[in-house]
Amino acid sequence: MAWTAARIRARDLGSESARRSVADLGHAMGRVLVSDLHSLVDLPPFDTSAMDGWAVLGQGPWTVVGECRAGDPPRALDQRECVRISTGAIAPAGSAVLRSEEGQELNGVVTSTHFTPAKGKDIRQRGEEVRTGERILQKGQLLTPPALGLVAAAGLDTVEVVPLPRVAVLVLGDELAHQGLPVDGHVRDALSPQLPAWVSAMGAELVALTRVADSQTATQRALDSADADVVITTGGTARGPADHIRNAVEAASGRWLVDGVAVRPGHPMKLAVLNGERALVALPGNPLAALSGLVTLAWPLLDALAGRTPRPSLQRPLVAGVDASPGAHRLVPGEMEAGAVRLTTRRGPAMLSGMATADVLAVVPPGARAEAESNVEVLAMPWGSGLLV
Repeated sequence: MAWTAARIRARDLGSESARRSVADLGHAMGRVLVSDLHSLVDLPPFDTSAMDGWAVLGQGPWTVVGECRAGDPPRALDQRECVRISTGAIAPAGSAVLRSEEGQELNGVVTSTHFTPAKGKDIRQRGEEVRTGERILQKGQLLTPPALGLVAAAGLDTVEVVPLPRVAVLVLGDELAHQGLPVDGHVRDALSPQLPAWVSAMGAELVALTRVADSQTATQRALDSADADVVITTGGTARGPADHIRNAVEAASGRWLVDGVAVRPGHPMKLAVLNGERALVALPGNPLAALSGLVTLAWPLLDALAGRTPRPSLQRPLVAGVDASPGAHRLVPGEMEAGAVRLTTRRGPAMLSGMATADVLAVVPPGARAEAESNVEVLAMPWGSGLLV
């Protein structure tokens, strides 16, 4: 399948499978709203002082008759009276606020040499920001920290959201050493240390990371027992004697949606549906090929499952030219340099050193060579200056 078509297929699967739940505000960060939110109160809910100072009524000088702090009940003033007032306190009806730096208090009397009282001066009027019943956030909006603050101020305790997808990772490969120096034909497992961070960066919740022996029985058992919305596997996607993903999925009546992608590296990546409900993203075992599978299939799938809108397509020029693949897209690690992409040199499917310093993956379309200064699509990585491409 073509690279662009595979990403669309992954996103479509996520859109079809997205769920909804009710969350309290402490667990709603990063979730997407299922419906519009409307305020239950006016904001502010009363006329409130915008400054520290004195709330005064009429012309001065003013006699101090008390104090109003945030949280105190409202009080009334007569002409030529005032109260000391704190920012956020209820302002007496008809008053103005004389800022503390503009007045002087002596023996219970406040004076000011240049202040002219005007009703409502330095007072935030009730409902000037939001009126009761007014829409404050729209369906599909991502709940950021300021958005959660607004929701709380509007009197809401819970929100209906799309929950974060739950992900189980299965690491396949008897040849993998998980600590120390690899010996006797083994290699260090380079994916287990990074996949939890990738899952988090892609806006999902990691619920399990399991190492699985290289056998069809063990692979099928692990797939059956994985309790998650999405199962991500590493390795075993080819057709060699130790590659069991295909047979295990088909034995479990899995349904293939993507069986290989025209992309380099990572073309054996796959997408399937297990038991009619769980998604499977099967990544190649080579490290850079696996990351290619993550951004091609897992990222759009998880975005859609979480209700997030598609990521924008960004075009940036190349510092130097790069050969294209005749029949496949190429994903090439690169670093942003003055608004352009400098491709890293170590970018083989088994290599991570180029990716370790990369901000983006440059998407080189199939066909002719992409020359210097020509624009290519870039996928910003969720770290570093790639966010600012």
